[in-house]
Amino acid sequence: MHAEERHQAILRRLRERGSLRVTDFAHEVRVSPVTIRRDVEQLAERGLLTRVHGGAVLPGAEAAAPHEELVFGLVVPAADHYYPEVIRGAREAAAERGVRLVLGISQHDREQERAQLRRMLADGVDGLLLTPCGAPDETELPVPHVLVERRPADDLSPAEHVATDHAYGAGLAVRHLAGPAGRRRVGLVVRDDSPHAAAVRDGYRRGLAAAGLTAPDGGVLHLPAPADDDAGRERQLAAFTDAVTGGALDGVLVHHDHDALVLLQRLRAHGVDVPGDLAVVAYDDEVAALADIPLTAVAPPKHAVGAAAVDLLTRRLTDPRAPRHRLTLLPELRVRASTGGG
Repeated sequence: MHAEERHQAILRRLRERGSLRVTDFAHEVRVSPVTIRRDVEQLAERGLLTRVHGGAVLPGAEAAAPHEELVFGLVVPAADHYYPEVIRGAREAAAERGVRLVLGISQHDREQERAQLRRMLADGVDGLLLTPCGAPDETELPVPHVLVERRPADDLSPAEHVATDHAYGAGLAVRHLAGPAGRRRVGLVVRDDSPHAAAVRDGYRRGLAAAGLTAPDGGVLHLPAPADDDAGRERQLAAFTDAVTGGALDGVLVHHDHDALVLLQRLRAHGVDVPGDLAVVAYDDEVAALADIPLTAVAPPKHAVGAAAVDLLTRRLTDPRAPRHRLTLLPELRVRASTGGG
């Protein structure tokens, strides 16, 4: 069936029954819900019908339109680190708004991510909440969508997003180390495979500058992921331990806190007193509080990110003409024993 034939069929159904559900009609004419949704959008632009949740009505008949449950697809890289709380926030916000949430886990694999998106689009989701593995490719997203903890690769992209200000979080950590903790030689340990590494490095540099400090020699450590280069990772950790035991550092921000726990164990095995010799701030606050010396940590507002993303997508679907949003949420610092608090 060609596009014009579908358009005529849609209008004919509206004249006969007064309303149309996208998923039901797509099944009848044996095309994807995405195709019918696009047809509805084109006809709405021409003023021939009015879009409503899940379907369409004739102009002026919105009040009598049936409202089917909105369905959002949520695709995240993992469900065992960082994102469980994002998922929980999204799930609770969706339940409050009568939205059904469908979850997909990409396992940090771009092909798996694409497969999840294709499946959700084929099933007729109304919108997508997406944390892409790499740079967002919006050409793959024919339905309204919100990026979660990611920003568009192109600053001029109209894509909406909800993200934590990780540069602010890193700067907050440095300000704490240089201020209340009284440290002057503040280093950074950051995982190169983290999508937030660049923002953390930027916030660290700006935090040092604001405190009138400079990065100490050998004080910035770029760690590979454990499985990528175990020998290289071990050499860097050894060099960093030598810098601490040699007095080159008296404070450090470690992104993320799984690595902070590993580093803490190594330093204590070499006789380093925390926080006496070295004050430690972790980033993410996933397990920082469980360390034998509870770690001060930067805590991104993960639950709020998930909830805000659902709110933003709901607004986009209920009011397509509303201004587009880019929401940036600020993390908080939770002070514990590793910097002399708690």
